Amino acid sequence: MTDFAGQTIEAARRVLSAQLKTAAIESAELDARILTGHALGLDLTGLISAAQRQLTPDESARLEEFARRRLAGEPVARIIGEKEFWGLTLQLSSATLVPRPDTETVVELALELLRAGGNLDRALRIVDVGTGSGAILLALLSELPAAQGFGTDISEAALQTASANAARAGLAERATFIACDYASGLSGPFDLIVSNPPYIRTADIDGLAVDVRKYDPPAALDGGADGLDAYRGLIPQAAALLAPGAALVVEAGDGQSAQIQVLMTAAGLMTVIPPKADLAGIPRAVAGHKMAR
Repeated sequence: MTDFAGQTIEAARRVLSAQLKTAAIESAELDARILTGHALGLDLTGLISAAQRQLTPDESARLEEFARRRLAGEPVARIIGEKEFWGLTLQLSSATLVPRPDTETVVELALELLRAGGNLDRALRIVDVGTGSGAILLALLSELPAAQGFGTDISEAALQTASANAARAGLAERATFIACDYASGLSGPFDLIVSNPPYIRTADIDGLAVDVRKYDPPAALDGGADGLDAYRGLIPQAAALLAPGAALVVEAGDGQSAQIQVLMTAAGLMTVIPPKADLAGIPRAVAGHKMAR
């Protein structure tokens, strides 16, 4: 491991980038910039303006620790303790997943459905089941000024993180967090239910990328033998809690959308629109509607 002591900020960043590239980390340059900035407490402008300043011993030690952790496979978001999602900066903890861009597809589809029904400005009641960091719920509340949101999670530690994120985003007055298994602690009706449940097949977990396998909470990944265990519990609960005409929108793993639609149909939900694909073209968000009376 390189000793960054005495190096300029620019030189240290370049050395770190080269180390990460050698380790076959695809985002080496971006990771090096983010980690250098975090170690020094500088944004991009600060890194540029102070490029020729030498690192202090404390800064060098922090950057060396960050480099060690990143080279061991720990994701940047875990190292710096936060991740951006839907324009919100979210605090992370060991009890929460790192929010991923794919999950924004769930937010997009939910908003499209509400917009089509002319419901964006209504006093909606929405639920995020298995909220984790609160990412999906807070993204929706940021777009729905009159909505009241509820987030559930079986993990008290996750709910503490989500609550802190709600406060940080200025949404605490409209967000309530409830400890329960999926939606078991809720009373409806609700105008929208969303969820990113665990959907990785148990046998596939050992083959996941190290930044997921080693650092995301196992309970938030493991979806059982076929990856669908969580949906079997969640979908019937959600169907019972939805208001007539309301929708459930869930994230799906690669190749799972058709099976999830079958489960929705079996629970009495209509799958009248196709799943929404993420940027990679994978059907990522699946919606089921409760029949209007």
